[in-house]
Amino acid sequence: MSRSLTILGLETSCDETAAAVVRRLPDGTGEILSNVVFSQIADHAPYGGVVPEIAARAHIEHLDQLIVRALKEAGLDWTQLDGIAATAGPGLIGGVIVGLMTAKGIALARGLPLIALNHLEGHALTARLTHHAAFPYLLLLVSGGHSQLLIVEGVGTYRRLGTTIDDAVGEAFDKVAKLLGLEFPGGPAVEKIAEEGDPGRFAFPRPLLHRPGCDFSFSGLKTAVRQTAEAIENPSRQDKADIAASFQAAAADVLADRSTHAMQRLRAQKPPQLVLVIAGGVAANKTLRARLMQEAGKNGFECLLPPLSLCTDNGAMIAWAGAERMALGLTDGLEASPKARWPLDPAAPIARGAGIKA
Repeated sequence: MSRSLTILGLETSCDETAAAVVRRLPDGTGEILSNVVFSQIADHAPYGGVVPEIAARAHIEHLDQLIVRALKEAGLDWTQLDGIAATAGPGLIGGVIVGLMTAKGIALARGLPLIALNHLEGHALTARLTHHAAFPYLLLLVSGGHSQLLIVEGVGTYRRLGTTIDDAVGEAFDKVAKLLGLEFPGGPAVEKIAEEGDPGRFAFPRPLLHRPGCDFSFSGLKTAVRQTAEAIENPSRQDKADIAASFQAAAADVLADRSTHAMQRLRAQKPPQLVLVIAGGVAANKTLRARLMQEAGKNGFECLLPPLSLCTDNGAMIAWAGAERMALGLTDGLEASPKARWPLDPAAPIARGAGIKA
């Protein structure tokens, strides 16, 4: 498309309510005009995890005012938008419905094109916004619900190399935090206390390490952490720090090993560039970022990581992915439906294992 596109993006798939305005320029680069996120951490903290009904109600309560704020911070009015994008899945279905129905109402009332987006595509394309990454590139997508390795071949074209056969790595972080009695959200809490710990104290397993393929497994690691924590009577803060650090080191080893297998597979295809992109909420973990950057360098790959604010769920990634799709003439009708599960690569073989995430 030979003109700029200014898109409002809405994200409500889990426990962040977010709205943003992003502009895609004719040369394919982009700029974030506003990016507003309301975190529901305080609402869910008493329960030690995200409660779907509470999340959906919070989206209803806050989304309208966030949209107004996003437009104000961008210095725009409705007439200056070219389209509206919203997460249509995967995610907690109540929250997804709130965002998608809000976008549909705006699209109908304002006569704007609608882009009903796969939330994972927002993560997958963020490096195109922040680093103008060229296709194809390897994507390690790590979050509370997903651990996947994919080749991003183009907008809407994703080839999955591996996925979790049980727990996602972010889910494992959250459960370890709960086992250790740490605050919610679990991922940042584990990372913080791990800074005080000895990563070599406990020899936790590294599931699937050095095995063929690119699939992940974190259930056995999580179980080993639970057994270790339960075996220590009245664990001290140092005990907890050592457990957290040892767990984080094991998770880093698994992610590095699986990513190395994927990098080898992409290299064999002789792409024009060797690039590893790391995206998703777990990509905000500084220890994991450092380890994966090191692993990428060993394999001759450039490693691209979005800024921390764009790793966790946000509206800018949805607005940008919407702009990328609209530039190709890809928009959706008002009949677009919300989806609790929505794989980026629908042709990928069905993964086998407990707790599979699509």
